[in-house]
Amino acid sequence: MSANLLLLSPISQNLKILSSNGQISFSNSTSIQIFPTKTIPSIIKTYPKLNLPQNSHPRFPTILQRASLIENDGGEDLSMIIETQEAVSEILQEAGVSKEESFEIALKSPKYVQMLIDGVKDLDELSLWKSWAVENEDIDDLSFRKKVLYMAKQKGDNGILPFLEYVGLNPSSSTHIARYLVSESLPELIHKVKYMNGIIFPNADNDEYIGKNARRMMTQLSIFVDEDVQQTLSFFEKMEARRGGLNMLGSRDASFQYLIESFPRLLLLSFKSHLEPLVQYIEGLGVPKGRIGVIFMLFPPIIFHNIEKDIKPRLHAFEKVGTDGKDIGRMLLKYPWILSTRIQENYKDILSFFELEKVPEMSVDKAIKSWPHILGCSTNKMKTIVELFDELGVKSKKLGQVIASSPQLLLRKPHEVLQVVSFLEELGFDKESIGRILCRCPEICAASIENTLKKKLTFLVDIGISKNHIPRVIRKYPELLVCDVNNTILPRIEYLIKSGLSKREVTSMVCRFSPLLGYSINEVLRPKLEFLVNTMEKPVKDLVDYPRYFSYSLDKKIKPRFWVLKGRNAESSLKDMLGKNDEDFAADYMGIGRMLIPPPSPFER
Repeated sequence: MSANLLLLSPISQNLKILSSNGQISFSNSTSIQIFPTKTIPSIIKTYPKLNLPQNSHPRFPTILQRASLIENDGGEDLSMIIETQEAVSEILQEAGVSKEESFEIALKSPKYVQMLIDGVKDLDELSLWKSWAVENEDIDDLSFRKKVLYMAKQKGDNGILPFLEYVGLNPSSSTHIARYLVSESLPELIHKVKYMNGIIFPNADNDEYIGKNARRMMTQLSIFVDEDVQQTLSFFEKMEARRGGLNMLGSRDASFQYLIESFPRLLLLSFKSHLEPLVQYIEGLGVPKGRIGVIFMLFPPIIFHNIEKDIKPRLHAFEKVGTDGKDIGRMLLKYPWILSTRIQENYKDILSFFELEKVPEMSVDKAIKSWPHILGCSTNKMKTIVELFDELGVKSKKLGQVIASSPQLLLRKPHEVLQVVSFLEELGFDKESIGRILCRCPEICAASIENTLKKKLTFLVDIGISKNHIPRVIRKYPELLVCDVNNTILPRIEYLIKSGLSKREVTSMVCRFSPLLGYSINEVLRPKLEFLVNTMEKPVKDLVDYPRYFSYSLDKKIKPRFWVLKGRNAESSLKDMLGKNDEDFAADYMGIGRMLIPPPSPFER
């Protein structure tokens, strides 16, 4: 059925209406909108923010007032929608909302608009308008728009319901939450929501860190929680159930409505006496204003906390781990649950546990500051991991070194650690050697066997290292198992090859001294190699026999010893030049005995 265009009022010269290919386009100097003709009514119900001409009529948006697309079988519905939206806009303005904001809210509250239309229609069909006590009005002569106004005012929400729908809440949630807001001024409520949106979502979509950290906090939690954390978990579950899951936690459009539904009392908080001082206090802890929203979304109950009674005393507890203001800010950003009462209790249990294990307090402090997520781990779970390390000879001070370097290992599952231990045993290492390897590079315990460890072994074989030499290579430099092949190892191998060494020679060097592949090209390899070739005038091939050359300090050892040799016209291999201790070097090349300073004569005083 064809569609007809009905002009409700004269069209300004600036407005053009074009129809072609089943579409209608409205255009003026500020905007162009194109709609399929068969979907205009539904589109207008959810029409986005409208760009209005600067001198528009003070009533509802000019473009909707002046032109409507009316299909033969549903013409009056569209006019009802527009009149109802005008009425909603009028009510919002009476409540103190600006003209522009009232237009936007009315356009973005289609369910509220439809509810008013249905209510008016029901009263019309049942002829119940006469039961309404409308002063100074002839019920029979009431226009549709007047009826809508009376219907909306009868609800008594003063514009709060359409505003809550505009924020993103569904009708049932809006009705429930509106009960809390009866005494709230709508303009103040709008200002408060804008402020909270600006703090929580400084950008339309915050980074994915929020969702990733929320999932990490949930999965690594192994203690009974208090009410604040439980409410937060319920909020996370609501987000997880929607499309995109927790990854949408940083999206304003996706998550703000669920935040308000889960914590409706947020809208009751005072802006001046609570919200603004809270934001300023957190900023004072060193948290950038643009990141405060991360804390609020990961632990919404913090927004209700009193600074003096709740937050300061709980943060004061972490002074035991040697934290200063900036440390606290970083911990709060990583793990806002440190303000949970139950987390605080578990913190004391963790300190007591490691004290019994004779782990240095400094190591525990460093672990907590680095990875506060361990505060959500039960000591029983930690004990299982600690016992596994104990079997490898990693205990007390050594254990402290491990957890200070990689506190995340305390959150690993026992079978994951055992799998890594078995992998290393298959390579020929005994438990004591495995313990030493893990002390040197704890990150190996957190690595995937299939995706990381086995692939590194394959890589080492591919570059020419025999399987018999692999244990030696790993023992000397276990970090190889977790290094990035493409960005770290390969560029160093390629640099050595470009410097004049063959691939086979580089492989031989790695077998002799595997830490070679851990050195930075710009900071270590290049300056030392250039000094060797350009100043010492030695062939680059000398490195094949003594790759350990790269391990010595250029300024403190290589250069001083070279200048001593040069001053005496002495020749020496790299190994003889650098491998001797100071006394042996002095005796061999400086003509000085092992006792560099002779004792005083017994006749001297």
